[in-house]
Amino acid sequence: MGEAKRRKEQGLPPRAIKKEKKVDNPNIIQKLRRNQILPIFLALGFVIFLIVDLIRYYNQ
Repeated sequence: MGEAKRRKEQGLPPRAIKKEKKVDNPNIIQKLRRNQILPIFLALGFVIFLIVDLIRYYNQ
């Protein structure tokens, strides 16, 4: 308790207790919402896939 006495004698407030950091494990939907360009790339990739698939279907 040496530090507590010293702080009291100097007129300092008690030491603040550090709060534990909350472990935040965001799921994939939250990650996509934070990153604004990734959903655009995913949508464009899906549209390109659909167009290629449609072309392959009609060429059979």
